[in-house]
Amino acid sequence: MPDQQPSVALVTGASRGVGRGIAAALADSGTLVFASGRTIAQASLPSSVVRINCDHTNDDEVAQLFARIDAEWGRLDVLVNSVWGGYDRMVEEGRFTWGDPFWEQPRWRWDAMITAGVRSAFVASQFASRAMVAQARGLIVNISHWAAQKRIGNTIYGIAKAATDKLTSDTAVELRPHGVTVVSLYPGLVRTEAVLAAGVFDLSNSESPEFSGRAIAALAADPDCLRLSGRCLVAAALAQRYAFTDIDGRSPRPLTLEEV
Repeated sequence: MPDQQPSVALVTGASRGVGRGIAAALADSGTLVFASGRTIAQASLPSSVVRINCDHTNDDEVAQLFARIDAEWGRLDVLVNSVWGGYDRMVEEGRFTWGDPFWEQPRWRWDAMITAGVRSAFVASQFASRAMVAQARGLIVNISHWAAQKRIGNTIYGIAKAATDKLTSDTAVELRPHGVTVVSLYPGLVRTEAVLAAGVFDLSNSESPEFSGRAIAALAADPDCLRLSGRCLVAAALAQRYAFTDIDGRSPRPLTLEEV
């Protein structure tokens, strides 16, 4: 930053999974991180991370979250929208139900993916954009997936990720004149708590939750990242672009649409 102060980031949905890993990796990069979530107090995060309990389906709590960041720092440089409940209860009563046909899907999955996912990203982006437009800079990262472009096991999942990518592309058009970058980030197969618990995935080319955070730290440090605004970026491809590895020193292979 021009004033030599640390960058300020908010990672939503950081209690577990990809969001927790992103918050931890950004903190390790020297970023001042605010992390929000309903169970954020129990999250395994570095002590430097500022934890704020927030239910992102409650607009009043979201408003209070952004008001606190503004009151304490007066700016926001990075927003990562990672709120997501779509991987909860993938196995129900001993059966993997996440891949069932859409007419057999429980309706709570719609709310977990669309309301707790897409709508939360939209609302948080509204608040963040007001601050970023005023300061004429900023980076918004929406966590998405190849499922936006290809059916991968669950119809609601595809709808949610397609909506997320559309949120990225359209808000990028409106924010570009103000110097604010918006991208969708596609992690690969991430070794989250839910993925490990499911026990049905081939993890040979998987990523740690922190890997996506390293990708976002690299983007935030790129002075010309605005050229990428509106695009869907693959975390493993960004590792090749910016020359970073996963926390275990490995370099996960970027998947293509055909391979996913």
